[in-house]
Amino acid sequence: MTKQSLAKNTTYLTVALAIQKLLAFVYFIFVARGIGVENTGRYSFALSFTTIFAMFLDFGLTQILIREAARNRENSQKYLANVIGLKLIGSVIVYGAIVLAVNLMGYPEITRQLVYVSGLVMIIDSFSLSFFGTLRGCQNLKYESAGVVLNQLAVLLIGLLVLKLQLGLVVLIGVFLVGSLVNFLISFSALRFKYKIKPQIRFNLQIIKHLLVLALPFGIAGFFIRIYSSIDIVLLSKLADDKAVGIYSVAYKIAFALQFVGVAFSASVFPAFAHCFVSSKEELAKTFTKSMYFLGVLASPIAVGLIMLSDKIIGPVFGAAYIASSSPLKIFMLALIFIFLCFPATAILNACNRHTRNTVHLGVIALVNTVLNLILIPIFSYNGAAFATLFTYILLFGLSMAVVGQIINYDKKYLILSFGKIILSCVLMGILIALLNNYWHFIFIIPVAAIFYFLVLFLMKGLVKEDFFQLRSLLFKK
Repeated sequence: MTKQSLAKNTTYLTVALAIQKLLAFVYFIFVARGIGVENTGRYSFALSFTTIFAMFLDFGLTQILIREAARNRENSQKYLANVIGLKLIGSVIVYGAIVLAVNLMGYPEITRQLVYVSGLVMIIDSFSLSFFGTLRGCQNLKYESAGVVLNQLAVLLIGLLVLKLQLGLVVLIGVFLVGSLVNFLISFSALRFKYKIKPQIRFNLQIIKHLLVLALPFGIAGFFIRIYSSIDIVLLSKLADDKAVGIYSVAYKIAFALQFVGVAFSASVFPAFAHCFVSSKEELAKTFTKSMYFLGVLASPIAVGLIMLSDKIIGPVFGAAYIASSSPLKIFMLALIFIFLCFPATAILNACNRHTRNTVHLGVIALVNTVLNLILIPIFSYNGAAFATLFTYILLFGLSMAVVGQIINYDKKYLILSFGKIILSCVLMGILIALLNNYWHFIFIIPVAAIFYFLVLFLMKGLVKEDFFQLRSLLFKK
């Protein structure tokens, strides 16, 4: 792939994901306002419940399709055909497990129906994922980028119509079926007509065994990620009630939407980490140190700002019924700082051949997160689930940084001094917000507070002119 093609592919997907996140967040606001707190809880539970099972269906096979298609496009046809065959059998088993589990757990009829529909969405998405994975291996992300946006756009437009006509929860969650079918048709058509790869069904046991062996590490890591990213809502639904899930989901959705900045930054610096690992450990240490610093600069004011303004934002945006969501949101904002800092810390492990250690860390925090949810939810309800997330990411950050210290000798003194300036700037910004909070609308407070934060940081030389050039170099260097 040429540098121009790589840049275009990266731009396509980054922009598409940004648009998708924005549309998804806007859509969730309408859904939350339109169906009420308890129904939002049922709606969020159904999606989270099936998300956990999705990993059993894909099991890291898409990552193998990407890699093998990139290495030898002629093998794409046979590998994809066997993955499709394996997933057809897996779909029946996994969907049956979903139906059995939700019935054994004693959920009411409406919740079971939502899970049944969400399970169908999961199956369609799994096949689309494999098709797009093959396209990635062919070094083409344009179709996936289009699918990401058109999927969410279809969900938004049809979903708003369903809300307007008050067609009910089952039809509302069925809207995701339409979006998934859009993705499926785009990915299928691109393979069939652009690359002449026919999505067929094959059952070659030798190839299937080979694929599963290769996919095992990816499958295990993916399973751990699914557990600690979805188990909180599932356990909250069972240990508390639908209303608690609805309150929690609003706070979670806001925090999840904000993570896109960290994800995009991490994806941009990962190639630099991998390159520096083999070329210059000194440059790797500098790149990592600056990455941690820049993400700290971004995450800290967002966290402090939302902690200070959450009471003013939740009601006008989501409705008065969700005012209680400001409490878990404040906890999530503390976690957001560690979430952002975990992106470069885990990325450098993967880039420096410590991916196995990273998988172990994911297993540890998945277990710890589950245990913490089991302990804290019965005591603190949705706040307990938020605290479990906070403690989990603090643990992941600590585990990752311990290994980073074994790989490179990064500038600890620089980070301590820099974060001291960031903290002081945030404290002063928080005081300003407190002074304006009773007089100004939050829409006007946010830009003023942001300008004030960066001005203070600049005056303390926490940001200098060279930092902007270094940031540009990190994100956009060829």
